Amino acid sequence: MKKLINNIDTLLDESLSGFAKAHADIIQFNAQPHFVKRIKPTAPGKVALISGGGSGHEPLHTGFVGSGMLDAACPGQIFTSPTPDQMLAAAQAVENGGGVLFIVKNYAGDVMNFEIAAEMLDCPHETLLVSDDVSFPKTHSTGRRGVAGTLIVEKIVGAAAESGADLATCKALGDRVNLVTASMGVALSSCTVPALGKPTFDIGDNEIEMGVGIHGERGRERRAMSSATEIVDYLAGSIDDDLKPQKGQSALLHINGFGATPLMELHLIYELASRFWEKRGVNICRSLVGNYTTSLDMAGCSITLSLLDDELLRLWDAPVHTATLRWGC
Repeated sequence: MKKLINNIDTLLDESLSGFAKAHADIIQFNAQPHFVKRIKPTAPGKVALISGGGSGHEPLHTGFVGSGMLDAACPGQIFTSPTPDQMLAAAQAVENGGGVLFIVKNYAGDVMNFEIAAEMLDCPHETLLVSDDVSFPKTHSTGRRGVAGTLIVEKIVGAAAESGADLATCKALGDRVNLVTASMGVALSSCTVPALGKPTFDIGDNEIEMGVGIHGERGRERRAMSSATEIVDYLAGSIDDDLKPQKGQSALLHINGFGATPLMELHLIYELASRFWEKRGVNICRSLVGNYTTSLDMAGCSITLSLLDDELLRLWDAPVHTATLRWGC
């Protein structure tokens, strides 16, 4: 294992400290318990949006704290859920009279700990579960996982909260975005968790994992390495079968890198995926390409399609100022 670290036990603290210094105009890092919050004051009565999850997926979620998105994010240890005391402390630090909306990826540890934190809150609150991974059927025993579509939910709901939408409206909006957003990923290699010191799973030189999770979980099936076009047809086909977009439907296409795939390849995937839906009459009117929901040093990517109407398009385009997403401001 080759990693740019001093000590495994201090890796997260040192990384978060560096992140806070690099973006001191946007966020503030609370060291004990860990959470990152926005610096710019919010309007009284604004709904506070809080998300979080295990580290190793950067820039998700800390990179999305700021105006127009999250008010706070709670990073756990690598691939480990944050604790309820982090979530509670973050909520108490940013709640401003409008209540709290927890945005939670559908993983058992995250769901359980956010539920515990919510039970301890003494202000109005709601929880929004993100479950955009179509690798599993909707009837799966634990439900679908929350993956790269989480960013889209956080951006759109963040814009609504910034404009003064109340808690119930933000929750309903987030549920709506989740229902029209679908993702699926492919891994070309495993990732290496520093504390483990070796790849999370074994995969052959000529194998790929279709439907892989962002923690290196096994996916839908393991296949022989194939062309980029064949990979995109598989991923996009699975998403299309789930969302069933109509001709003329507007959509956001998000190509997300898992951490070790060059932008040259990610933009190639975007070209192929956009062709896939354009042939079917879908209007790809917005795009996002890059490493946003990563899995440490995993090679591979995911495709996300989010169906847009006029309201969702307006909220996506609304100003945002975070460490990672910035436009209109």
